[in-house]
Amino acid sequence: MSRLRVAVVGLGVGFQHLAALRKLPDLYELAAVCDPVQGKRDLAVGLLGVERGVESFDELVASDDLDVIDVCTPPGLHRAMVTRALESGCHVVCEKPLAGSLADVDAIAECERRSGRRLMPIFQYRFGRGIERLRRLVEAGVAGTPYVASVETFWRRGAAYYAEEWRGRFDTELGGVCISHAIHSHDLLQSVLGPVESVFAHVDTRVNPIETEDCAAVTLRFRSGALATLTATLGSARESSRLRICFEHLSAESSTPPYQPGSEPWTLEPMTPEDSAAIDAALADHEPGPELYEGQLAALHRALERGEDPPVTVADARASVELVTAIYHSARSGEAVTLPLGPDHPLYHGWAPEPPGRG
Repeated sequence: MSRLRVAVVGLGVGFQHLAALRKLPDLYELAAVCDPVQGKRDLAVGLLGVERGVESFDELVASDDLDVIDVCTPPGLHRAMVTRALESGCHVVCEKPLAGSLADVDAIAECERRSGRRLMPIFQYRFGRGIERLRRLVEAGVAGTPYVASVETFWRRGAAYYAEEWRGRFDTELGGVCISHAIHSHDLLQSVLGPVESVFAHVDTRVNPIETEDCAAVTLRFRSGALATLTATLGSARESSRLRICFEHLSAESSTPPYQPGSEPWTLEPMTPEDSAAIDAALADHEPGPELYEGQLAALHRALERGEDPPVTVADARASVELVTAIYHSARSGEAVTLPLGPDHPLYHGWAPEPPGRG
C-alpha cells in the first residue's frame, strides 16, 4: 500500500497526532488540518509541513484527495463528524471517547459497516511496551488465571483546565474523570482481563465547581471471575497512574508516570522459578514496535494494507463506553449493574442528566 493522505481535525490533542504522523513519513502524508482557529492552522502548515489548512469541516469532507480523516475535536462532536467522514469514503481515526452513548456507538458501527471503510478509535496507551509484554504473556497462557487487580488514576485538573468552555459539561465533554481521564487505564485493564460482568460504583464532584464528576471509586467483576477496583480523582497533589494485577503464575505492576501507564518499566514477578523460565521463553522473540500514537497509527496502516481489522476496533470502544454507562447507572441507582448492556437499558441513549425542569 502506498502512503495514505491524512487530515487531522481539531488542533488541540490533534497536534500530538500530527507529531506522531510526522514520525511515519513512509506511511502517511500530512495532507490537511481543519480547525476554526487560523493561528493553529498556520502553525501546522508552517512548522509541521502540512499541505493545507481549512476552517470548514464541510470543505474537508468534500475533498477527493484524502484517505484518512483523524477526528480530534471535543467529544460532543465525534458522532456527527465520524459519520460524515465515513460516508465521504475515508477511513477514520477518532479520539476517545468515541461517543456519548451506546446508541451512538452502535449507530457508528452500522455506518462503518455500510461505508466499507474502517474506523479506529484511539487508545494509544495500549501501545506501550510494558502492557504489550503483559498481554503477550496472557495470550500465551503463561500468566494463568487472573485473580485481582487495582487501577489508580490520580491526576490534577483545576481552573486553568476548565477555562475551555466545553470542558466539565455533559453536553460537550460527555462526562468527567471516568470518560475523559481514567478511561485510558480502564481500557488497558479491559485489554488484559477481557469482558466486564458487573459494576458497582460511587462518583462525586469534590474538587472543581463543574457539572461532571471528578472523583470515582468502582468495583468490577470480570467474566473470568477476576475482581478489580478502580479509583480516580482530579484532585491529586502528585499525579500518577498505576495498574497492579495478580495472576496465578505472576504479578504485574506498571510504572507510575501519569500519562504513560502502558509504557516501561513494568515489573513482572513470577510465582516460581518455573514460571520465571516460562516468562523468559514467551518473551524471547518479542520485538517491541513504536509506542503510543506512533505505534497505533503504524499498526493501522499495516492493518489496512493487509485488509485486517484495525488494532483498536469499534467493539473495543463500545466496551469502554459500556463500562462508563454502567458506572453512571450504578452510582445513581445505588445498585450493581450486570453487563452486557443493550437497547433496553435505561442509559442506552446516554447518561447526561436531564436539564432542570425536565424529566
